[in-house]
Amino acid sequence: MTRIAVMGSGSWGTAFAMVLADAGGDVTIWGRDEQVIDQINGEHVNSRYHPDIRLADSIGATVDPQRALAGADLVVLAVPAQSLRGNLTAWTLPPRAVLVSLMKGIEIGTSLRMSQVIADATGADPDRIAVVSGPNLAREIAARQPAATTVACADERSAQALQDACTTRYFRPYWTTDVTGVEIGGSVKNVIALANGIAAGMGLGENSQASLITRGLAEMTRLGVALGADPLTFSGLAGVGDLLATCTSPLSRNRTFGYNLGTGMTVAEATEAMKQTSEGVKSCRAILDLAQANGVDMPITEQIVGVVHDDRSPRDMLSAFMARSPKAEPGAQGTI
Repeated sequence: MTRIAVMGSGSWGTAFAMVLADAGGDVTIWGRDEQVIDQINGEHVNSRYHPDIRLADSIGATVDPQRALAGADLVVLAVPAQSLRGNLTAWTLPPRAVLVSLMKGIEIGTSLRMSQVIADATGADPDRIAVVSGPNLAREIAARQPAATTVACADERSAQALQDACTTRYFRPYWTTDVTGVEIGGSVKNVIALANGIAAGMGLGENSQASLITRGLAEMTRLGVALGADPLTFSGLAGVGDLLATCTSPLSRNRTFGYNLGTGMTVAEATEAMKQTSEGVKSCRAILDLAQANGVDMPITEQIVGVVHDDRSPRDMLSAFMARSPKAEPGAQGTI
């Protein structure tokens, strides 16, 4: 039986722990909150994030990171993206475990993807670092509704082993070696979801939202290709699939954060209302820095940075986006 440590007891970490346990893994969740951990152990529930959903009896939990990590074959990292480096520095990781990132962000200050942060902080080889990304709204997966995802690792065998470890009757993973594409898709879609939420909050209709989503996919693809990703990745689950779910679902934190801004909340008010991390808010400037360093034009991301970090109004964002010079559609003269 595969021994698995899930480092993070939040919404997605808990849901993915359920998937892994249902797939036959021996799963231990680590978290900081003793009340959450005691409830998982005693009642097999994490009511803070998934009320009324019973976890598998086989899932254990602990506030001791080293107890969770001991002997793990897979270490699933499900902490906020900006806290990853600090946690990795504090933990002693099993020397041969595959390190799996569930995080969808870019590190502030370095503009590194999460797999790159893992490699930098731990010295792990690429064949031991994997990522998971797709249209994976945690609440639906916790309810065991059918879903699919992408698992990626530079090493095919590690990717396929992770695929086996999280395949259940309701959760279907597809594997790839395009780690860069999967991570860029997972990170940029959060920023586009903020923009789409703002549009919805302002009362704009389906035409406006479809336009934002489509042009957001173009931004995502441009950045990924510039970094060496396979453009086909962005037409799959980790690209357009995740983008659609995150931009349109009321379960999406990033869309909800944007929606609140669109209705007139300030960034501080929207942050207080959310109570959970919205990775697009945290990562949007780092994504823009990464794009500018690689000569990639990302107008939606640029406007979101203005709204979230520079006190620009959502209406000004919309006006600036619509005032851009018309360009050729993708496919015309090779544009994206």
